[in-house]
Amino acid sequence: MLHLNDSGIFSKSKIKFIKSLCLKKYRLQENKFILEGAKNVKLLLESDYEINILVATSNFLHEYTNLLLNRNIEIFQVNEKELSALGTFQENNAALAVATIPDNTPFAIGEHQYGLVLDNISDPGNLGTIIRVADWYGIAGIICSTNTVELYNPKVLHASMGSFVNTKVYYTDLPTYLAQTNLPIIGTFTKGKNLHDPQTVWPSEGLIIIGNEAKGISETLLPYIHQKISIPKYGHAESLNAALATAIVCDNFIRAKNSLQ
Repeated sequence: MLHLNDSGIFSKSKIKFIKSLCLKKYRLQENKFILEGAKNVKLLLESDYEINILVATSNFLHEYTNLLLNRNIEIFQVNEKELSALGTFQENNAALAVATIPDNTPFAIGEHQYGLVLDNISDPGNLGTIIRVADWYGIAGIICSTNTVELYNPKVLHASMGSFVNTKVYYTDLPTYLAQTNLPIIGTFTKGKNLHDPQTVWPSEGLIIIGNEAKGISETLLPYIHQKISIPKYGHAESLNAALATAIVCDNFIRAKNSLQ
C-alpha cells in the first residue's frame, strides 16, 4: 500500500525548501536538486538516485504505485495548480521530486570507448542536450571543466530528457585531468582536419574536447590535444551550436568505429 504524508498538505517551510532548490546556492548548500515532469521523475524513480520527497498528482501516484512501494520517500498528493507553483515549469500536471546530489566521482573509459570533455559550456540547454546525445551514442561519460554550467540546474535536467540518470558526469580541473590521461585527445576547431575525410584516423578510444560556445577551446588545453578536427562548412553560417556539433562528431566517431568492426 502506498503511504502518503500524514499531514496531507505542505507546511510553509516545506514549500519554501523546495522552491529554494530552484537556485544553485541552495542546491549546493542542501546537496539536493529538484526534477519535474512525468517522464523525468519516472526515470529518476527507476534509477539509483536517492529520492527524498515526491510531490505528485493522484494520476501520477496511481500510475506509478509500483515504483513507490516500500520506498523511504516522503510523498505528498497535490493538485496541478499546487504542483506548478513549486518548481520552474509553468505547468506541471504530474510530479516533482527532490533528490540527493551524488558525489562527484571520476569514471573509467573502457576499451573502444570515447569520453566527452566539455570546456566551459555555459548554456544549460546545450549541456542538457549534450548529455542526451552522449546517452544516445553510448559515450562512456562526460568530463566537465569546473566552470561548465552545473549539472543539476533545472534547465540542464529538462533538456537532458532524463538521460542524466544514464550518463556519468564528472567535474574537475581539465588541465590536470588531461595531463594525467594516456588516452588520445581530439579537439574540435573551426579549422582542423575534415572529420568527413576518409583519411581522418579515429583512435579506437579517446577523449573529444568540445569548447565554449563563443570562445572555443581554452589555450590552456591546447598542449594536450593530439589531433584537431573540424566539421566542414558548406553554407554561410558563422558557427554551429555546441550541442549540434557534439552530435555530428559523435555520429562520425560511431560510423568510423563500426566500419572497423
